[in-house]
Amino acid sequence: MINTSTSEHSDRSSIHDRWIFIAFLVLLAWIPLPLGSNKLWAMSILCCGALFISAAWLYLFSLNKVVISKSIKNSLPVIALFSTAPVFAFIQSAVSSDNPLGSVDSYASAQAGMLGISFILIFCLALLLVNSQKRIKLLAYTLVFCGLFQAVYGSMMTLTGIEYSFLIPKDAYTRLATGTFVNRNHLAGYLVLTLSLGIGIMISTLNLQSASNWREHSRRLLTTLLGPKARLRILLIIMVAGLVMTHSRMGNTAFFASLTLAGLITLFLSKRSTKATIILISSLIVIDIFVVGTFFGVEKVAERLQTTSEETETRDEVNAYTLTAIQDNLFTGTGAGTYYTNFPAYREYDAGRSFYDHAHNDYFEFASEYGIIVTGCLILAVLLVFISAIKAQMKRKTPLMRGIAFSATMAIIALAIHSTVDFNLQIPANAATFMVILALGQISLFHKKDINSPQRTQRAQRKSQSL
Repeated sequence: MINTSTSEHSDRSSIHDRWIFIAFLVLLAWIPLPLGSNKLWAMSILCCGALFISAAWLYLFSLNKVVISKSIKNSLPVIALFSTAPVFAFIQSAVSSDNPLGSVDSYASAQAGMLGISFILIFCLALLLVNSQKRIKLLAYTLVFCGLFQAVYGSMMTLTGIEYSFLIPKDAYTRLATGTFVNRNHLAGYLVLTLSLGIGIMISTLNLQSASNWREHSRRLLTTLLGPKARLRILLIIMVAGLVMTHSRMGNTAFFASLTLAGLITLFLSKRSTKATIILISSLIVIDIFVVGTFFGVEKVAERLQTTSEETETRDEVNAYTLTAIQDNLFTGTGAGTYYTNFPAYREYDAGRSFYDHAHNDYFEFASEYGIIVTGCLILAVLLVFISAIKAQMKRKTPLMRGIAFSATMAIIALAIHSTVDFNLQIPANAATFMVILALGQISLFHKKDINSPQRTQRAQRKSQSL
């Protein structure tokens, strides 16, 4: 006999939290729209949304209608490491500024702590709600379509000359794709994150078995040209075109570098990779650079890279002064969210006339605000997810799990590169999306195969018949 109690319980859980999952997808789709949620009112909506959805799930849990997933149980060390940031932010905001642990702006630190709690809730909600392969695909496609919208919207604003960000005319970065973000680099960061998901899903659809004859080759070719893979590939091309039109130097560099590195890691580690994977990754790089770039301005990105110099950039000076600020508050920082308050005390005239509310380096900004201990905890948390994604590519047999493991690997590498010269993790939309992808990295390793899947049911039936 087949033990169906676990399967039935899983089905009931999925039914009861279906609307919570839909609300979670709606929240993720909303977050990038209001200027990347980088305004106080938009942050408030993000925080309230995450708290409300979490409370709804906890209510169902109290009624014994949903269960704690294996993925979140195995992610407790990661959650604990991430939690050090908001907990420390609240401590900084609570103590006096005369105390070494005190913040120079307690209100900003409390706000940063609340935002940090929201990111952790989003991470946990993804681990709890994304409990089937169907939901993994729905989540991935939701974010891919969000990236597609941003790419199309940003490109159309640039091509038509009617340039609006989010219901207001653009006053900066005109003639450049910014989507509903203010800064082109942050649109580039968001597109790279969503592209990594799209490419991972594309990889999961590859047929890893060699074709036996010409008919099989023909059938696969037609499926590739006319099937869902072709439509997804077209979406990815549009998104890459939008990425190129941002003219973001490090955004484009991070995309192609992370795609190449993640592809090499996949080919080296996965025992099931074939020439199909090599062809896909190669085509993504070659076609996107030489075809998409020809029409949408990759030469302008290259020109910006060539003309970058110490004379035209002040980020080197800003980083140098930020390092001095870090050394003065090495272990405790100056308080979460206080970079814009603390940096003017350290800057000199050679940093230019611009007002810096963020360091153009996420590592330096976190270290400046939280100190090196909490910053190290955050880096370690991301590293643990990276290891999980690598293990998933080595061990998992399910194509979808290997695909989202690739997505997590690529996203981590891309943001690790981009964060050296920009502040994507200070933009709520990008930080929240990154937390979801990190959760998928954990799911790729720890998610159990669907208990009620047809393949497993058939195997169980054959086993019971043999007994």
